[in-house]
Amino acid sequence: MEASDDTEEPPLPPALSRFQVSEEFGFLLPNPLTELPAPYGPWMDIAHELPQLIASHQLRSRVHQMPQLSTQHLRGREELHLAHLVLSCITMGYVWQEGEEGTVQVLPQNLAVPYWEVSQALGLPPILSHADFVLANWRRKDPNGNLDTIITLPGGESLRGFVLVTLLVEKAAVPGIKAIVGALGAILQREEETLLRALQELAGAIEAMSKALRRMHDYVDPEVFYTVIRIFLSGWKDNPAMPQGLIYEGVSLEPMAFSGGSAAQSTVLHAFDELLGIRHRQDSAAFLQRMRGYMPPAHRAFVEEVQRAASLRQHVLSSGDARLRAAFNRCVSALTHFRSYHITIVTKYITTAAAKAKAGRAEPSARAGPSAGKPPSALEAKGTGGSHIFSFLKSIRDTTREGMISA
Repeated sequence: MEASDDTEEPPLPPALSRFQVSEEFGFLLPNPLTELPAPYGPWMDIAHELPQLIASHQLRSRVHQMPQLSTQHLRGREELHLAHLVLSCITMGYVWQEGEEGTVQVLPQNLAVPYWEVSQALGLPPILSHADFVLANWRRKDPNGNLDTIITLPGGESLRGFVLVTLLVEKAAVPGIKAIVGALGAILQREEETLLRALQELAGAIEAMSKALRRMHDYVDPEVFYTVIRIFLSGWKDNPAMPQGLIYEGVSLEPMAFSGGSAAQSTVLHAFDELLGIRHRQDSAAFLQRMRGYMPPAHRAFVEEVQRAASLRQHVLSSGDARLRAAFNRCVSALTHFRSYHITIVTKYITTAAAKAKAGRAEPSARAGPSAGKPPSALEAKGTGGSHIFSFLKSIRDTTREGMISA
């Protein structure tokens, strides 16, 4: 990399744009496309009707009639991301149309082959992930700044709310992402006032993320999330409903296993952990490391760059500066609070909702799950990514708290 003529710019870390990170949108895809070129009309037609096709049990037959399209007409990152989102959502609907007891073992070639090709081009796995469903699945509904999803799955307004609230959490993180760059530059330049400001900005961003996350209660119905939405975010790794994984016809003769969407796939929290020197316990760290494989490669590279940079924690300790220590601890405290609040959300939307669903299974009038006629149960104690959800979330919350610097 050539040295910059601009003396204001620290030599490390390099500009955010190198990692496909936006100054305005962070890890969100800026202004995603909402339509693919004309040759891909058959994909878009199905994608726009997914909730109705799944509810009427017609999605699988529609997919079987779909032509196998070449991916060679897709141009640029935005078209590839939209194609991946579209094929991911069609795949989730195809697999889970009949609920967890009516899964399939084979994804048909006309869907599997182009899906695999687009996945390879983006460096993403062939399954719906956070990078698709949140980062690349938003559009402006009107000039007032109201947002909507591009592609949806069963779950109506609650599904839309789940995606858009998660997106607002990502957007709230943007000043914190920029603060990472500022903090690492300040360490290299030994500019303590700049570092102090960066840490204050980081803490403020994490606090804003918690505030955004609280909006989940306003827009997402726990019963709808648990009984309808959650299964379509589930993968075929560490999932008792699909212990063998899934054969991608025309790609591999052997089944492949991929984790479903998970908040652990958000690059934001990985980057904050690396900056603050948070060290998670072995099992949790191994799961988080695996989730990095579900991030766009450039975002993963950003986290690795932060990991390799000079240690913020060591710098704060060796500075002996009480203001830096307090600002650092405010960041750690804010991140601990965010993770505690995430546990509160999971308790409401999974544990409590699961208990209600279990009680309701005995009642014939209980609201049906996706299309199978009953709520899913295979992942009652697990996250959609396949982790043992409470032990994992409590572990990472506790190890975050342990990152505080004592006086």
